[in-house]
Amino acid sequence: MSDEMDMEEGGTIKKFMFVNRKAPYGTIYALESLEVVLISAAFEQDVSLAFIDDGVYQLMKNINTDGIEMKSFSKTYRALEGYDIEKLYVERESLEARGLSEDDLVVDVQVVGAAEMADLMNEQDVVLSF
Repeated sequence: MSDEMDMEEGGTIKKFMFVNRKAPYGTIYALESLEVVLISAAFEQDVSLAFIDDGVYQLMKNINTDGIEMKSFSKTYRALEGYDIEKLYVERESLEARGLSEDDLVVDVQVVGAAEMADLMNEQDVVLSF
């Protein structure tokens, strides 16, 4: 949908950033965030995701969930590109504090420092934290 068509219909495209701060399992936050992201994309909004603190664990490769009797949903992040969600940001300091690198993640992301992450958040119309 072009901006011109969007304006004619009276709507505007908003910039949404979903900030994921929680570990992927043990709470519903990570899975709920992923569902809200997909819904937002379906409404053709400008969607980006940020992974900070323990949220970086949501993107880890080869997560074994056998012991908690839950299905791993980390591979679902690979499907985001099909919904035109390509802006995935991971805070460098959060990765480093957990001994992780970009190679440990299941999808391609843009690794940014805390200051740049703050700038990205300030550019958004809506920031939702999970």
